[in-house]
Amino acid sequence: MRKRLMSVLVAIGLGISSSVLAADAGFDEYVLGLKAEARENGISESIINSAFDGIEFTERAVKADKNQPEKKLTLDEYIPRAVPDWKVEQANQLYRKHKEALDEIGKQLGVQPRFIVALWGVESNFGRLTGNYNVIEALSTLAYEGRREAFFRNQVMAALEILNAGHITPSKMKGSWAGAMGQPQFMPTSFLAYAVDGNNDGRIDIWNTEVDVFASAANYLNKSGWDDKYTWGRQVKIPSSINESLLGIEKDKGRSLAEWQQLGIRRLNGQSLPKVDIKAWLIQPDDNHGRAYLIYGNYQTLLKWNRSHYFALAVSHLADKIR
Repeated sequence: MRKRLMSVLVAIGLGISSSVLAADAGFDEYVLGLKAEARENGISESIINSAFDGIEFTERAVKADKNQPEKKLTLDEYIPRAVPDWKVEQANQLYRKHKEALDEIGKQLGVQPRFIVALWGVESNFGRLTGNYNVIEALSTLAYEGRREAFFRNQVMAALEILNAGHITPSKMKGSWAGAMGQPQFMPTSFLAYAVDGNNDGRIDIWNTEVDVFASAANYLNKSGWDDKYTWGRQVKIPSSINESLLGIEKDKGRSLAEWQQLGIRRLNGQSLPKVDIKAWLIQPDDNHGRAYLIYGNYQTLLKWNRSHYFALAVSHLADKIR
């Protein structure tokens, strides 16, 4: 209470608007509702007290949510930035460093290790950029802000479940402004659904324990439909006469490689498509002048992780360069 009174007095002295103060007061009341819901969900009183202790409305999280970049790069601009040579070199070094664990996890869960490493690199630069926001504070702020209240409120409750299970302490539960956590940047609900204890120490630590990070990423792909007998797809050349209605990731737009061959689709070097019995979809994420790809079911699985073609293609291109 003393802290709140002091912040109000300082705010008045600095000329901060009454609307900001009202938001703070409304946020405090909103948090009481979150605490009540947490109790109903069986979260311990000690976790509730420590998780919500001292949290405040975080304006910068709201600004980050509202001000996501509007300028869209083309894939020709984006891919070299997302998959620079230094990242490719680091990916290969880290694959060699963790090869034994990655190979074991890949075999157990049916995911090629190069895709695990590529996801790790794209999501958090191999664990270096994981975010420094208090996850409970950021999620509570975004729930209170209201544009996606149900989604973020659900994430708050999931985060409290993780704390209640003892996987991490509230002070160490850090993440992005949106509440994405740890080295694979899992949202709390994804953690509960897919994160696993890779080193069998009784805790799931996607913040600091690489084996848990690898196993959790692989388990996500495995549970989402990954098939390690195949890769993700390939960049292709398409005829200028291609019917745009054939493009898309919808289920009914998938065709065999033989059918795409008959429609004039070729490898980037002009050679015929592989003679493999697999369904593929034709995509051109930029426009009808940009890069074209034939993508397989594994690429569709990457889109379940993140619905962005740019994300999925960054992961795919990086994975192709890991040997």
